[in-house]
Amino acid sequence: MLGKSHGRATHCPLPWADLGIHLPCVKVLHVTSEEATSRLLVNYPEPYRSQILDYLFKPNFGASLHILKVEIGGDGQTTDGTEPSHMHYALDENYFRGYEWWLMKEAKKRNPNITLIGLPWSFPGWLGKGFDWPYVNLQLTAYYVVTWIVGAKRYHDLDIDYIGIWNERSYNANYIKILRKMLNSQGLQRVKIIASDNLWESISAAMLLDAELFKVVDVIGAHYPGTHSVKDARLTGKKLWSSEDFSTLNSDTGAGCWGRILNQNYVNGYMTSTIAWNLVASYYEQLPYGRCGLMTAQEPWSGHYVVESPVWVSAHTTQFTQPGWYYLKTVGHLEKGGSYVALTDGLGNLTIIIETMSHKHSKCIRPFLPYFNVSQQFATFVLKGSFSEIPELQVWYTKLGKTSERFLFKQLDSLWLLDSNGSFTLKLQEDELFTLTTLTTGRKGSYLPPPKSQRFPSTYKDDFNVDYPFFSEAPNFADQTGVFEYFTNMEDPGEHHFTLRQVLNQRPITWAADASNTISIIGDYNWTNLTIKCDVYIETPDTGGVFIAGRVNKGGILIRSARGIFFWIFANGSYRVTGDLAGWIIYALGHVEVTAKTWYTLTLTIKGRFASGMLNDKSLWTDIPVNFPKNGWAAIGTHSFEFAQFDNFHVEATH
Repeated sequence: MLGKSHGRATHCPLPWADLGIHLPCVKVLHVTSEEATSRLLVNYPEPYRSQILDYLFKPNFGASLHILKVEIGGDGQTTDGTEPSHMHYALDENYFRGYEWWLMKEAKKRNPNITLIGLPWSFPGWLGKGFDWPYVNLQLTAYYVVTWIVGAKRYHDLDIDYIGIWNERSYNANYIKILRKMLNSQGLQRVKIIASDNLWESISAAMLLDAELFKVVDVIGAHYPGTHSVKDARLTGKKLWSSEDFSTLNSDTGAGCWGRILNQNYVNGYMTSTIAWNLVASYYEQLPYGRCGLMTAQEPWSGHYVVESPVWVSAHTTQFTQPGWYYLKTVGHLEKGGSYVALTDGLGNLTIIIETMSHKHSKCIRPFLPYFNVSQQFATFVLKGSFSEIPELQVWYTKLGKTSERFLFKQLDSLWLLDSNGSFTLKLQEDELFTLTTLTTGRKGSYLPPPKSQRFPSTYKDDFNVDYPFFSEAPNFADQTGVFEYFTNMEDPGEHHFTLRQVLNQRPITWAADASNTISIIGDYNWTNLTIKCDVYIETPDTGGVFIAGRVNKGGILIRSARGIFFWIFANGSYRVTGDLAGWIIYALGHVEVTAKTWYTLTLTIKGRFASGMLNDKSLWTDIPVNFPKNGWAAIGTHSFEFAQFDNFHVEATH
């Protein structure tokens, strides 16, 4: 296949000259669910939750994703929250925590052929033996990761296909080798290893110098490569993946970024897979990287969601290729900007994807994008060899930009090639995507519009009275440091039999700057005036402490610097009111009759520039001036990594 621009041969040829096929590597589109970014999705009511999942995973419907990558929950903050580990402690195993198991099963239900990847960000603290480091005991960390893979199969019938090392952090060559041996010892030879989910340079150079490391790494994965790889990575001959990319607001500019890199990661860098972080923006929007998912579903209380343009940009590739398809040898840049790729299944099917994304409308959040120009052009393509006999190509079209010209994944009239000797010419303008394909299965799936957007309810209550919870976490609470889980309190058969418990008493091996306190946020970031009431139970004598808070203004990787109004009580018989989570800004403090192992009711009222607090419905402090912040979430938490329980949470808010 030839275009007006100059194609070029790829670097690992196959002996199929008549088809022009040259790369024996699968072309797959990966999209990842990572870092607590689907936290709110599990709480969506039906049918909206299933509709969202269909737009993401159902073949020939929406994004039609080929691969799902999930975080192996490690109890630590990983950008927008924490995800619980399957092993909080050495002798503790539970394969029903968090939502990732559910998400993988839902993806598999829609696409039985979907490929599954797991990658750790943080690790539970016990693996570090007192150090903030997962490589203290290599066998122990490998054991921990392998138990997750084995548990996925044993408890959920999920086959994990690929496993990573440590997201965007140091790799350890000996650990990778031990991980491979331990996988093999468990009969998991089919599970492949990706390394190192950071930069190209270090891992690829090490592989060229270390024959054993070279043998055990199946895929080199780099993050945000800017569509380029490096010589050492290419010299390995291994599959090259952009194993995290995108992270860009899901506007049309974000869709332009996505469309450009899906093509050019291969054209420029030989990457046969591109992973978008993140799958679905299903977390509070004011957390870091708000709305940086392929679609938006951040209102389970209303059922509202938005199928954003990156979903349909994905469909241009995913609906018309499959894992196992091959790139043709002529891929490249168009003369006046843009790029094209072509793929085949080796059985006569052909898919050509063309993008003309402009510089202005396709900037990703990172890295820096050097200037380039795209202008109107005509591109002529000639199908040769066995493709010259193709009579018809289906045409799918996207135009991003001005509303008056905008189309998303629209099917145009077919191209008929019987009298053209396999030749056709397209008029191409800025910010367009074309898919030309022999496949007739493409579809722009749709449902009736979801409910309209609504703010988080101004009155919200949760008594946590769930005997057999489907998910380990309570709806709408988003843990930012620590892990808050449903708990059955066997010591209290009465009102506090079912509670929400903070279950970590040890700091995890961190990926981000977790706070020294544990905290879970909830509600509407725009809340200004509110009353928060919650029953609390300190489990740690002498040193334990808990808080409720309002107007909490930061979360995610910024959680350490969160401001707000925090009302604390401590087991040593004191209380404190602070203007920040870290406890540096002290508004008030004093003594109070409080001990561990007793239930208390805390009430925090914030109105305008003043805040007041009650203990067991009796006033404890009143009218403390609070000028900053003006708004934020409600929250609960503990003074340190310690066990504590919460019950009968209640918020009354006015904006």
